Amino acid sequence: MSGAAAAFTHPLLRVPTPASWIREACAQTDVLLIDHANCEKKAASTALALMFAYAEDLDLAGSMSKLAREELRHYEVVAKLMRALGVMPRRLSPGRYADRLRRLVARTEPRREVDLMICGALIEARSCERFAALAGPLGAPLGDLYHGLHSAEARHYRVYLDLARRAAKRSGVGLEARVGEFAALEAQLITEPDAEFRFHSGPPESRAR
Repeated sequence: MSGAAAAFTHPLLRVPTPASWIREACAQTDVLLIDHANCEKKAASTALALMFAYAEDLDLAGSMSKLAREELRHYEVVAKLMRALGVMPRRLSPGRYADRLRRLVARTEPRREVDLMICGALIEARSCERFAALAGPLGAPLGDLYHGLHSAEARHYRVYLDLARRAAKRSGVGLEARVGEFAALEAQLITEPDAEFRFHSGPPESRAR
């Protein structure tokens, strides 16, 4: 592990975004913005899906309703910048990140609810970390965008983490060990070379170091 990675501390994440990914993001800003817009839509969709999956839980539904609205506002901000920069939306193949994390989610309750909340917390936490990592290197106007979104993503991951704690306490599921399993997989996905550049991809295969 590098000195930078060894010094990295975060309540959930185990490793920082590799420098080679940041360099790739600066070189592929069109793809970065397009996939970021997709991520905001997916985040809103996930929040709505959880409202339906746990419809009897009004506290969860209230949290997810607020989160979905904010994710859609973020999408609108990203889409506005894309129009200003002349970036045309296009279909991108999905990255491996979210799919691989969700494969670890339990199929049955009560563990499934806990796992879904942990998964959401990690995805939002990584987004938050990447916004901070990109704000300086990208400069205006993209850097300003990510600087402005950083605090919201930090709040979002804490919402999911609080819901995970609540679900674990209610059901007797051991939270700390389960978070560790997801965090280990997340760190692997973030540090292993990736065939395609996406907002949540690992370092590019040709420049993995």
